[in-house]
Amino acid sequence: MGLKKKRFTKAFLEEAYPELKRQIDTAAGFDVEILIEWDSLFNEQFMHLYNDTYPKIYFQPLIQAFKSISSDDLGKKALQESLQKVVIDNRHDHHNPNSAFRLKDGVLTIDHSPVLNADKVEERVEVLVELLENNL
Repeated sequence: MGLKKKRFTKAFLEEAYPELKRQIDTAAGFDVEILIEWDSLFNEQFMHLYNDTYPKIYFQPLIQAFKSISSDDLGKKALQESLQKVVIDNRHDHHNPNSAFRLKDGVLTIDHSPVLNADKVEERVEVLVELLENNL
């Protein structure tokens, strides 16, 4: 990872991520382990968009989906017992949430382009809620 990427990552982790992580944990009802594969999330030509797109693509859908799942004790318990961690990466440049989300052996993977279809937050939330409801 080059210096430009390191600086962006450091700034994002210090400025935006703590509040996003707090909201994720609050929505889930527990401290969710999140592993972010930063190297896979960068393309220098789009770096100016990431402060806007990262939350929309990766974090807001988690927050909203976890709120939906944890709206009752049954959902909250199922999420806490089944979800071991969340992995965020961009291995396959998916932009369709039906391809981008996977839940296997307690690991929720979000493999989504960091820029494509960023404004389609609700679509990602719907797919994520359905995936979790069907697999928890």
